[in-house]
Amino acid sequence: MPSVGSGERRTRLTGVLAVAAALAVSVLGLAGLTLAVVVVQTLDPDGGLPLTASARVAGQLWLLGQGAELQLSSGPLRLAPLAVTAGIAWGISRAAGSVAALRRSRTAGGAAVVLAVVVAVHVALTAGLALVVDAPGASVALPRAVLGAGVVALVAGGLGVLRDSGLGAELVDRFPGPGRVVLRAVAAGTLALAACCTAVVAVALVHDVAGLGRVITGLGGAGAGAAGQVGLSLLLLPNAVAAVMGLAAGPGFLVGAGTFVSTSGVTLGSVPALPLLAALPDTQAVPLLAFLSQALPAVAGLVTGAVVGRRLGDDDGGTVIAALWGVVAGLGVGVCAGLWVLVAGGRLGDAALAEVGAPALATGLAIAAQAALAAAVAAAVSRWRSRG
Repeated sequence: MPSVGSGERRTRLTGVLAVAAALAVSVLGLAGLTLAVVVVQTLDPDGGLPLTASARVAGQLWLLGQGAELQLSSGPLRLAPLAVTAGIAWGISRAAGSVAALRRSRTAGGAAVVLAVVVAVHVALTAGLALVVDAPGASVALPRAVLGAGVVALVAGGLGVLRDSGLGAELVDRFPGPGRVVLRAVAAGTLALAACCTAVVAVALVHDVAGLGRVITGLGGAGAGAAGQVGLSLLLLPNAVAAVMGLAAGPGFLVGAGTFVSTSGVTLGSVPALPLLAALPDTQAVPLLAFLSQALPAVAGLVTGAVVGRRLGDDDGGTVIAALWGVVAGLGVGVCAGLWVLVAGGRLGDAALAEVGAPALATGLAIAAQAALAAAVAAAVSRWRSRG
């Protein structure tokens, strides 16, 4: 009996810590977003938004970051600022993982308790926030907000618990072959692809720095308007990276019904006055940078294959086996890129911006094919050199 009571107390304390950790993520995250909005509003010479309105804007950004939809007078707004999404996911992952590590939840049951509590608390807080920020001019679709929060919390919290409890390493070791090597290679290739796509966005902005300056100086609200739009551009930078992935893969990307960019052609229409969109081409001609970006999936594959070839153990086979694992890792890069593109797309109303982003399936398949081929070659060469 004492052991049973001790087990119950341990489970109860674990639950309390998980509740506190999940609550801290939402409170600190919303406080940070609210502070950022308030700081921007202080630049408005007319006084800007009051504190309650700034807090509502921050809450709406928090919900959008988790896949929520706002019903505006112009139509549905459904575009997740992925920088906010990444921040929320990181916080939940660290919170759940820290509780699992602190309570030494080494069993599947203990890890499940931590994850279940974190997900439940986060979803409940998100539902409450959706009800609070709901307004006649910007109503929140509650079912989608709750579902999105649940998915983000489940994925991020699950990864955190698996990582910090040690269960993830045990799970990977159960798979046949060098599971850890393949996962590291997929992560390295995906990050390399994202870094290269970010560089493409930066080069495009620098190439049209004059247009970027006109967009920023032409915004209303004095410094508040410029700072707000620049801040929004930073929050949407991962979305722009996903669009470049679509361009590099071949299918291209849309910025509404009138703007389409790919290596097969460019169609330009009216777009919002957002500094980030100054990276779009100025003419109907396909820019040289778009053609150069076609090499990025292969570059990601080369990085992936190099990691596979160098990290394989002495008993993991020769060059042929390395090439096969390189193909697997390259396909993983394509899957990750496709998922990135999927969550990065959305819509901005029912009019000209009803569709924004790149086609996820076509982009993922194209990147998977190119990265797998390059990874196979790189893995074989790297393995041959390491064993030579």
